[in-house]
Amino acid sequence: MDKKYIFKSEEDTMAFGAEFAKELKAGDVIALTGDLGAGKTAMTRAVARGLGITSPVTSPTFTIVQEYEGGRLPLYHFDIYRVHDEDELFEIGFDDYLHGDGVCMIEWADLAEDLLPENTMNLRLSYGEGENERICEIC
Repeated sequence: MDKKYIFKSEEDTMAFGAEFAKELKAGDVIALTGDLGAGKTAMTRAVARGLGITSPVTSPTFTIVQEYEGGRLPLYHFDIYRVHDEDELFEIGFDDYLHGDGVCMIEWADLAEDLLPENTMNLRLSYGEGENERICEIC
C-alpha cells in the first residue's frame, strides 16, 4: 500500500521520523530515493532521533556507510551515490548489514535495487510546492 505525506518544514520531517521509527525492527531496510537535496539525509536524521540516537547524522557520501549506536536499535546509514561497482558494497559487508541487528537506511538505493531484500521499504522523497515543502511517498 502506498502512502503519501507532505512536510511543510523540517519539524514535520522530524515528527514523521519519530513516529516511523517506532515501528522499525532489527533487519528493516529502508530505500531512500529522490533528487539531490530532496531530504534523504534529513529523513535519516529524523529516524535516528526517533530511535533515540543523539549523535549528529551526516551524509556518508565519501565513506559509503556510517554506523550509529546508542538508540533502541543501531542505524546503518548508506549513501551509495558514488559506488560504481557492486563489489565495493560487498567489500564493506553490505549483505551483513542488510541482515544484521539494526536498521539500514540507504540513500540512492535505486542504484543497487537488485541487491536489496524483497521486503525493503521504499521512501521516495521529492520537492513540493514551497521552498521547504517535501513529499514523501512510502511503498
